[in-house]
Amino acid sequence: MINYKKYKITKPVTEDELKQKTYEDFSLSEKELEKQLKKTRRELGKFQDKLYAHGKYSVLICLQGMDTAGKDSLIREVFKDFNVRGVVVHSFKVPTELERKHDYLWRHYIALPERGKFGVFNRTHYENVLVTRVHPDYILGEKLPNVHSVDDINDDFWSKRFEQINAFEKTIAQNGTIIFKFFLNLSKEEQKNRLLRRLNKPNKNWKFSPGDLKERALWDKYQQCYTDLLNRTSKPHAPWYTIPADNKPAARLLVASILLQELANYSDIKEPELDPEIKAQIEDYKKQLKNE
Repeated sequence: MINYKKYKITKPVTEDELKQKTYEDFSLSEKELEKQLKKTRRELGKFQDKLYAHGKYSVLICLQGMDTAGKDSLIREVFKDFNVRGVVVHSFKVPTELERKHDYLWRHYIALPERGKFGVFNRTHYENVLVTRVHPDYILGEKLPNVHSVDDINDDFWSKRFEQINAFEKTIAQNGTIIFKFFLNLSKEEQKNRLLRRLNKPNKNWKFSPGDLKERALWDKYQQCYTDLLNRTSKPHAPWYTIPADNKPAARLLVASILLQELANYSDIKEPELDPEIKAQIEDYKKQLKNE
């Protein structure tokens, strides 16, 4: 059983600390990691059935990380044994014209999982204090009444936005959404290697964009913003976990293990009991079917 608690952010972290925590293998080979993952995700699949039958909670999983951190493949591997109707994945891109006519949280709110289901946000509402903070001119496209130029996007603006995000998460948590937030902590060197693989393999070329290199040039700024948001928004009801992402099999196993172990604490999530009258007639129902 993996001791996942050291990956949970319960006190302030620094950029230097994050830089030192990008690789993990749990002293297991790749084959052993994959074997453990298969076992863990089967148990998660069983839990999802129980969550659906119980029908009083939903689970929201937020994935953030630099380009090539492995979000897509993690989703594919961790949720492979789920009933496809029990998990919905949303990948948030550049806001549409309709989305810009609402507040920045609107598109995330309407994408929340319904009771009994898992929802995965592949990139999340945190893009609104991350990519927009690195590129503050993007905020101008939101047409906010008190923002007329980039000069209006100051520290007070970001503090209010963090307060809004914390309030959003607190509200949904109080109403039955179990929140997990995973920061896939990738090293700059490993990102370089993964970008080169995309360029060297013809069948992976489609994943590459020149924009990836422009964003990579802003690596240090992104790391500052990630560190700040982790410290400002890791709360007991919506904790952040730093996931060493240089080793994909280990990252997948760690995320699956955190989900399974944390969700096991919800002892009230169980299949509902049959109505006593129906339960008393089960043998009769069997006989009716057998005698058709």
